[in-house]
Amino acid sequence: MLSLLETRCCRYSKLLIGYLYNLYTYWKRRGVVYETPWPLFGNFLGIGSKYHIRDINQRLYRKFKGQAPFVGTYMFVRRASLIIDLDLIKNILIKDFSNFHDRGVFNNVEDDPLTGHLVALEGEQWRAMRTKLSPVFTSARMKYMFSTVVKVGGNLAQAMQEMLMESSDQILEIKDICARFTTDVIGTCAFGIECNSLKNPDAEFRQKGRAIFSKPRHSPLVQLFTITNSNLAKKLHMKLFPDDISEFFMSVIRQTVEYRVRNNVKCNDFMDLLIEMKAKDEEMARETKGIDLSHGLTLEQMAAQTFVFFLAGFETSSTTMSFALYELARNPEVQEELRREITESLKKTQGELTYESLHEMQYLEQVVAETLRIYPVLPNLIRLTKNDYQVPNTQHILEKGIMTVIPVHAIHHDPEYYPDPEEFRPTRFTPDECLKRHPSTYLPFGDGPRNCIGLRFGKMQTKVGLVSLLRNYRFECSPLTEIPLEMDKKNFLASPKNGVYLKVVPL
Repeated sequence: MLSLLETRCCRYSKLLIGYLYNLYTYWKRRGVVYETPWPLFGNFLGIGSKYHIRDINQRLYRKFKGQAPFVGTYMFVRRASLIIDLDLIKNILIKDFSNFHDRGVFNNVEDDPLTGHLVALEGEQWRAMRTKLSPVFTSARMKYMFSTVVKVGGNLAQAMQEMLMESSDQILEIKDICARFTTDVIGTCAFGIECNSLKNPDAEFRQKGRAIFSKPRHSPLVQLFTITNSNLAKKLHMKLFPDDISEFFMSVIRQTVEYRVRNNVKCNDFMDLLIEMKAKDEEMARETKGIDLSHGLTLEQMAAQTFVFFLAGFETSSTTMSFALYELARNPEVQEELRREITESLKKTQGELTYESLHEMQYLEQVVAETLRIYPVLPNLIRLTKNDYQVPNTQHILEKGIMTVIPVHAIHHDPEYYPDPEEFRPTRFTPDECLKRHPSTYLPFGDGPRNCIGLRFGKMQTKVGLVSLLRNYRFECSPLTEIPLEMDKKNFLASPKNGVYLKVVPL
């Protein structure tokens, strides 16, 4: 019996060794530049503990830039190509988009319905959903929701004042209050619900939003597995979100939809659009005796779209706000110049922040752009190769199913494109300076047909939040301010590990 067991173990070991050898020599056999991988870890040894994914991609980018348009990598046991050449990046995102339209993001709608959102959908399902959702993010819709965002901005300034009254040294943690602001904005614009997290830090919406990032269901390695092996993760019935998170958002959506439909309530917000789509779905179901997903939404799909709007809207914008205030505190001359622009603009409108005046603040636009350059919330973009792809001007082919990774953070910190890349210089984004650079040197929102659908909304609420604070307060570094900030290696998004502590001085 023991001899038989030893024989089988030996056989399985040989099969495993053969599989790994074949896998980890893939790029070598094809004559593609690569870095020698570690068994099972590939090129990602130390991720989540010693390194963030941005650190690993930046190392590979700097090591191989100038040698080839892309480098072959191994994300654990997944083959991937790290794209270095800017023209190739532009081709993937725009010109040859039809061959790179899917992200390969994990979704498992049967076991984890909140994962069936626009970010994760693929193929025709993504295309149909994108078309349906686009009207909610037009300039006209942004203008309609603007007054709501400004109102919450006033609450933000008031909450800051109350926090200062309770503080003995005027030193506050900025990231949390920014997250409470964006939570209230998203709650109102997406759900039509007053979240009140600025007044109450322990409000239920804020607790759920905090729990998604501070108490993830899985370890960083398991989360990365769902990214790099989404199909296998789905077959294993894995979930990204805890049941209480899913149940909370499903319940909120169900109650909101039922109330609005029953009472014919119209709010002209994100939820209204989804309800209209659901009505079309039901009409199609009656006509065809079935459900055509290209024409509408189920309740679960409504919850997924609203959830990702909430998730992306509150976390990315609040993080960008806190990074901007951090850099403004470190660069007081930039802060003063921005405040002058804000003050002069508000004088023209008798102190009222209008949609038009916000968009006329060019220096504010540059400050936000430079913040997103240094701290892109998504460190890289991912696309899947739909069919074999001949890399232009080379003999190399990216085979079907290969993951292509665009290292946004590394490109944003390349001194060839941005001299002294760690320095905060909003003047990099004057119109003249932008025209001098390749368009693929700046990708905080992606590019092409699958860019961030909510970029207008995200920038709008970020700017409103900054104006609401800077017109009332000056931000300075304090003994508690980390310089440089230590980034959270376990969070896939850019996030300060220990918060952002600044001294806040009322004006």
